[in-house]
Amino acid sequence: MTLIDHPITVEQVKLLMREGEGLTAEFKERYTPRIDEDIVAFANAKGGTLLLGVRDDGNVVGERLTNDLKAKINSLARNCKPAITTEFSQVGEVVAVVVPEGTEKPYSCGSGYYRRLDGNTQKMSHDELRIMFAENEHLPFEEKTVKGFSFDDVSKAKIRAFTKEAAIRIGSAAVPDFLRSLKVADETRVKNAGILFFAKDAYDHLHQAQMTLLAFKGTDRLHIYDRRDVRDDLLTQFNEAVGFLQKHLNVRSEILGVNREDIYEIPIGVLREALVNALMHRDYSITGTQVSVEVHDDRVEIVNPGGLPKGLSVRNLGTVSIRRNELISDLFFRLHKVERIGMGIQKMKEAMVAAGLREPAFASDAFFRATFQRSPEFALKEGKGKGVREKFGEGAEELVEKLQEKLGEKLAENERHILRLIHSNRRISISDMAKEVGISTTAVHKNLTKLKQRGILRRVGPDKGGHWEVVRQKQSSWR
Repeated sequence: MTLIDHPITVEQVKLLMREGEGLTAEFKERYTPRIDEDIVAFANAKGGTLLLGVRDDGNVVGERLTNDLKAKINSLARNCKPAITTEFSQVGEVVAVVVPEGTEKPYSCGSGYYRRLDGNTQKMSHDELRIMFAENEHLPFEEKTVKGFSFDDVSKAKIRAFTKEAAIRIGSAAVPDFLRSLKVADETRVKNAGILFFAKDAYDHLHQAQMTLLAFKGTDRLHIYDRRDVRDDLLTQFNEAVGFLQKHLNVRSEILGVNREDIYEIPIGVLREALVNALMHRDYSITGTQVSVEVHDDRVEIVNPGGLPKGLSVRNLGTVSIRRNELISDLFFRLHKVERIGMGIQKMKEAMVAAGLREPAFASDAFFRATFQRSPEFALKEGKGKGVREKFGEGAEELVEKLQEKLGEKLAENERHILRLIHSNRRISISDMAKEVGISTTAVHKNLTKLKQRGILRRVGPDKGGHWEVVRQKQSSWR
């Protein structure tokens, strides 16, 4: 055991318990000899704190640091290979075991090599061990700092947004203490991982803090009809990308019991998984690049700079779990993005097949590209396989496409569905539209109002006896 120059405080332990388990924190209800696995895992990652006498849910049951317990912990740490120096102390009712990041990685205990992954200690396979330490980068990009960035450049609003989504109550903890507890800051400086999540203006300090969202007309990259450049923190990038995909993908609604469920042509959970993977695994050291999300008529592509980590190939994707950016990954885990999505490559493939789509395709060189094929004929609620042309007659889909081209934006699926219905029957009633689309008559009214405000639909004659008419202006531009 080493004497502790700066022993962990009660306040720091309380903050760790409020934040919950993660890359650098593990709770154990009581001591067991298997804590050597956690000690090794912390040494192989970013270091961490093991709290004895705390349940997984953060409730304290208590543990006493007796002379016998001190001897057991010391013996476990010394028997690791190489030996690991730990610091431990009684803090209130719990025992805190502090493990520094190792300088002689990889470390092992009697039962093997371990690492931290999504708040868990996991045994590494031979391939994972080989790949994890293939590059041996002493100081990864996420651990580095930017000259001139200080704690004053951290946004308290972004910390509040983060802790709210992560369901963390940090109380009156100061900004530096909160960032240090997540290992994204040291005593004097904020690390790049902290800047990418919490800076007031992340892009101003790190130009890598950007994402490009593109929607193309057609299947090539010639005609862009919607573009967004998101230059902000990683959580904002993720949320903006999800919203952009939801805007540009076809969606249908189904009534399940008393609830309405939106079903996207590509399972939205699959795309969320791909997005968070791109943000977690991109090589942030490559300047002048960004994650890009491209929506084409036939596919969605999500591309991140850096390709796969050294030693990992497309062939063994889904069988080996390696995180290029452990701190960034841990912050996404705390936001429940990894845990909630957590599908993995294999489950992404299964979800695509279950939706009647091709498995996603992955390619890697200097960039990693994930491609998701869109449905060639998006299934409507009346039955999979019954296409738009068959249901609504010739010209229905062409009409919708021309209207979208005229507007310069994509219409919502319910709006497109209503226009197809009017194309097939211009005297259709609002109640019949509601039944066909699967929404309320109030919702139909709102959609009709939007279409009229856009100047592409009008009512001719009275409510009874009249009919709907699609406004066909500038027809020459549709040829």
